[in-house]
Amino acid sequence: MISSETDDSSNLYTAWIVVGLLVPVALLNYLDRQMLAAMKFSVMHDISGIHQEADWGKVLALFKWVYAFLSPIGGYLSDRYSRRHVIVGSLFAWSVITWLTGQVTTYDQLLATRALMGVSEAFYIPAALALIADFHRGSTRSRAVGAHQMGIYTGVIIGGFSGYVADQASLGWRWAFEASGAIGVLYAIPLFFLLKNPVRNASSPDHHGSSPIGALRELLSNRSFLLLLLYFTLPALAGWVVRDWMPSILKEQFGIGQGKAGVSATLFWQLAAIVGVILGGWLADRWMRNSPRGRIHVSAIGMLMIVPAMFGVGYSPQTGQLWVAVAFLILFGLGSGFFDCNNMPILCQVARPELRASGYGLMNLVSISCGGLADWGFGVLRDRQVPLFGIFSIFASAAIVSAFLVLFIEPDDADSGPTPLSH
Repeated sequence: MISSETDDSSNLYTAWIVVGLLVPVALLNYLDRQMLAAMKFSVMHDISGIHQEADWGKVLALFKWVYAFLSPIGGYLSDRYSRRHVIVGSLFAWSVITWLTGQVTTYDQLLATRALMGVSEAFYIPAALALIADFHRGSTRSRAVGAHQMGIYTGVIIGGFSGYVADQASLGWRWAFEASGAIGVLYAIPLFFLLKNPVRNASSPDHHGSSPIGALRELLSNRSFLLLLLYFTLPALAGWVVRDWMPSILKEQFGIGQGKAGVSATLFWQLAAIVGVILGGWLADRWMRNSPRGRIHVSAIGMLMIVPAMFGVGYSPQTGQLWVAVAFLILFGLGSGFFDCNNMPILCQVARPELRASGYGLMNLVSISCGGLADWGFGVLRDRQVPLFGIFSIFASAAIVSAFLVLFIEPDDADSGPTPLSH
């Protein structure tokens, strides 16, 4: 009995070490993305060839489309080969590309680096979340995913401050990309040696020979996975617009500087999202003790916060008060935290372990493709002078549909075969 308890304690310790190692990677993953949005006006002023909002929307969208297209491939490779190697290789590659972004001088070069960024980052999230799910089985899964999500939120917060960096003549937007890229390259070295894969039972079935078509067929024939796919996608329309466009929206609508706009558009709602993943992860893990639908219900509660937040953000410029926009962004962040910390755990209830990274990659393909269309479409609608409230009402309506979809998912215990943890 004592030996068993010691093993369980050691396994749990190892499981949280894995999360701790991945949090800085998640931070860098989203820092590199958010900086471009926060430093929009500096980049547009310095790079020739960006004339309209739609041109900028294309920059944002191209990353997402490449990222989305390759996410299922990254997920499939993560299910078939070492998740550790996929994660470290992805970090190293996107860090080099982040550094290169600081060297571009033309619009076409900027588009090229954003496309390459999409290639390199597509492999990380499916592999990282699947690795966390491998180590955290059941009672800590939502909290573990939430802790990793906190790294993402922190990256967005730090990225929001990059507008101030861009405004400093002694630093500038190029320095921000160069510094972030160098940090990522350096962190990839110790991560390669410290990060571990879980050790699987020799008796566990070997699915490494499954074909991509077979994996895709199994996922797409799963009704609950299809519902989760739609549920994951519809809120992404609003989420990506908030991340990518909110700094410029606040600057233009409330007449504030680029630095203040970047911070106002990220800091408060990301802090609220951190509270959301802590509270939502704890509530979901606790609710699961009494009902297998616990995580589904907590996620749906988060979606019901996101809907009014979207309407409020769109309406806030009519009040002329920045604090109104920030207040609704805080509500958006709280709901996003409930939503984000439960997506992979819900996927774990409908897909077996050997398909989780593939499943999440497929979810990224659909949701981020739509997010790219939302970024591009938002720029087009802004060029046509469509009111913000009308635009955000469209996204809020999509989230309403999503809140109902999740309730039809039929959860199951898809953890087939025990997966001992490495010591």
